[in-house]
Amino acid sequence: MSQSPAVEKLVQLKQQGDQPAPAPHDISGSQFNQLIVRHDVPDKILWCFMNQSGRPSYTYSLGEEVQCVQDWISQNYGSGSPEPRDDFRYFVFGSKTPGIYNLGGDLLYFAKCIRTRDLGAMRHYAETCVRMQYANANSFDAPIITMALVQGDALGGGFEHAMAFDIIVAEKSARMGLPEIMFNLFPGMGAYSFLTRRVGRDIAERMILKGKIYSAEELHDLGIVDILVEDGDGERAIIEYTQKNSRRFEAERAVYRARRRAMPISLEELMDITVLWAETAMTLKEADVRKMERLARAQERKLSRKLAVIN
Repeated sequence: MSQSPAVEKLVQLKQQGDQPAPAPHDISGSQFNQLIVRHDVPDKILWCFMNQSGRPSYTYSLGEEVQCVQDWISQNYGSGSPEPRDDFRYFVFGSKTPGIYNLGGDLLYFAKCIRTRDLGAMRHYAETCVRMQYANANSFDAPIITMALVQGDALGGGFEHAMAFDIIVAEKSARMGLPEIMFNLFPGMGAYSFLTRRVGRDIAERMILKGKIYSAEELHDLGIVDILVEDGDGERAIIEYTQKNSRRFEAERAVYRARRRAMPISLEELMDITVLWAETAMTLKEADVRKMERLARAQERKLSRKLAVIN
């Protein structure tokens, strides 16, 4: 799949060894294929929405564009940025797919790799994902607060991704869970690390081994969802939250930094678990792989029905 113009531009800059900091508005005008990015300067929010045409999952093409945004934030607002800016305090990651945040890993790609015994490809995919997760979990080395805006299903890797942010905002109809156990696998790109730090080992392992899909309200009661809002109110609630808490921004950001210091998640930890995930995937039987494929196709049909109703 061809790269988006935004990704191609970033690659060219890196190859040239020249990485000038673009103006803050540049990222909003970038031509992404998988993302919609909007910089709300008055409220100091950078909105980033997944906008995939197919099954909303973590593909390499989506990952390239997400990394482009992460690199832009680090270059322009990170500790090594050329000059301090105060037009960006909150990074919000959501989805434009109706009723879906993200359905997780690229299951059809996994099935192909398992059948061809391509352990290297599985490891590379997982390592790419957890590097992005690690960047999310550390706010891209920038003095910001990060938020996941979940307005639909966040399953498997989609749920893992949301847990990497400082704050999870979820609308009441959202559902989240880790269904990998249904095809004899476990979520290997951050779930165990993030869950144990949020709710402890017992609940984390129970959630992983049961494979239950939880409502946003259930996860709010568990302390995993931080802010629960009515359907359709997600963006407005975030804007109101940032405005209401603008005076305490530095203190709040310090609390999340303290959380990372008290309960650190290292890149080495995430990488080690991906190795275990990839090796476990290679043990799956043909019946497990077929279940994986059936789930992916069922999700594609569900998405098609939702889009048909809307259109």
